[in-house]
This record gives sequence, C-alpha cells and structure tokens, in this order.
Amino acid sequence: MMPNSEETFAFRMVLPPGCADEYRRRHDAIPPELVALLRSAGVRDYSIHLDPETNHLFAVLKRPADHRMDALAASEIMRRWWTGMADIMETNSDQSPVVTPLEPMFRMD
Repeated sequence: MMPNSEETFAFRMVLPPGCADEYRRRHDAIPPELVALLRSAGVRDYSIHLDPETNHLFAVLKRPADHRMDALAASEIMRRWWTGMADIMETNSDQSPVVTPLEPMFRMD
C-alpha cells in the first residue's frame, strides 16, 4: 500500500441486550472534541450499524495508510469517552471497546 493511500477498516463490537437506544442517544450527543480527535487521527466517513437480532455493532471507516489511530488510546478525550461508554458495551480491561476486525470479502466501487 502506498504511504498516502486510503484503506477501509471494518470491525464489530457488541452491546448487551437492551442498550441500543442508549448507545444511539450517547452517539447523537458525541462531544465535538472527540470528533476532532478522530479526524486528527485520520478517521473519516465513519459509520456504525446495529444488527438488532445479535446486538452486534458493525463499524466502517476510512483512514489513510499512515493513520494515527493507535495513538488514540493515550488521549484523555478518548479515555473519557470509553469510560462513559463502558457500562453499555463489551470492553477490555482499559475500558476500550472489544473490537473484532472484519475481513474484507467483497467490494463494489
């Protein structure tokens, strides 16, 4: 991949049953400083979709190959968001969401 090329990153997260409305409410009020932080890390065209039968969230975003997403965990803004979301998501010990990368299978441009 060329250094300035773009990649699509898709992943899955899990909500406990009954948390979808609260998840949506919190994201409808996402702090502007968190949006700015994600953009500064190279994230764009980010969407999250719910499968209501399984409570799985499927997220898709675009980022440059030289993105800075790995540095997000060091940000106080990101850690505050994770702490605020930990009660309605499956999380790791640092309260980051459990993220399962998804393997690309098909793409139509």
